[in-house]
Amino acid sequence: MKKWSELRKMLKLHEKWRKKFAVICCVLAVICFGTVFFVVYDMRRSYAISEEKVEELRKLSEMAEPIKTGEEQTDSKGEDLQAKAEQEKVENPYAEVFRKNSDMAAWLFIEGTKIDYPVMQTPEDENYYLHRDFYGNEDQAGCLILDTDSRLEGDMTTNQIIHGHNMRVGTMFGELDLYQDEEYCKDHSRIQLFTREMERNYEVIAVFYSQIYYTTDLVFKYYNFFEADTEEEFRYFYDNIKELSLFDTGVEAEFGDRFLTLSTCSYQVEDGRFVVVAKEVEPGDQFLQIRD
Repeated sequence: MKKWSELRKMLKLHEKWRKKFAVICCVLAVICFGTVFFVVYDMRRSYAISEEKVEELRKLSEMAEPIKTGEEQTDSKGEDLQAKAEQEKVENPYAEVFRKNSDMAAWLFIEGTKIDYPVMQTPEDENYYLHRDFYGNEDQAGCLILDTDSRLEGDMTTNQIIHGHNMRVGTMFGELDLYQDEEYCKDHSRIQLFTREMERNYEVIAVFYSQIYYTTDLVFKYYNFFEADTEEEFRYFYDNIKELSLFDTGVEAEFGDRFLTLSTCSYQVEDGRFVVVAKEVEPGDQFLQIRD
C-alpha cells in the first residue's frame, strides 16, 4: 500500500510538472511569435518609412519644369558660342534634390521597375550611406552608392559602379536580379542616370553572376575596372563580361565607349554578386548649373 501511495504521489507530481511545462512552453511560444512578429513588423515599417522619404524626393523632381532659359540670339561674327550652348541647356529635374544633399552624385532611374533612387558618393568614407538614408539617418536599407573610384564629372572614368542592397521587399536593388530573365532584360534595357551636368542614357550589354574574390585570385574582377586607357584594357573587360553574361543582349561596344555597372549581393556563393552592365548610348539633355 505504501508503495502505491508513493507511486500515486509521484504520478500527481509528474502531472503537475507536465502541466507547468506545457504552460511554460506555450508562454515561450507566444513570446517567440510575438518577438518575430514585432521584428518583422518593425522592419517593414522601417522600410516603408524609408520609401516614404524617397517618395518625397521623387515628388520634388515631378514638380520641376524642364524649361530652357534665355532668349533666342541671332548669329553674328562675334557670336558667343558658350552663351549659345547655355541656351540649349535645361533645368535639371533633380536640382532641388541635389540642393538638399551635396553627397548626391546622381539619380538612377529604370522605367517599369522600382529602381528610382538617389545615388550617393562620399570619397572619404565609401560606406557612409551603406546603412543611412539620404539625410544621414540610420536606415538598414541604406542608399545606392557610387564607388569612390568612379568619376561622373570632369575627367570621367570609363566605368561607373553603383552598389546597392538586394532588399527582399524589392526596394533599392531588390529587383536587379530580375534581369537574369532575358525577356525582362529586353523590356527594361534602358537605364537613365541624371547627374548634375546632364542626363546619361545606357543600354544593358551584359548580365552575370560573380563574387568578391581574394586579392591573390588570378581571375576577372569586374569591381576593379574603372578606366580603359588602352584598347587592351578595354578588351579584357569587354570580353570577360560578354563571356560571363547569362545571354546575348545583342548590344556591342568598342574602345572609347563608357559603361555603367550595377552591383548587388547574391547568395549563389559566399560573397556572391549579381551584376548588370550597361553601355552609354545617346546623351540626353544638358543641364544648367545648379545654384544654391
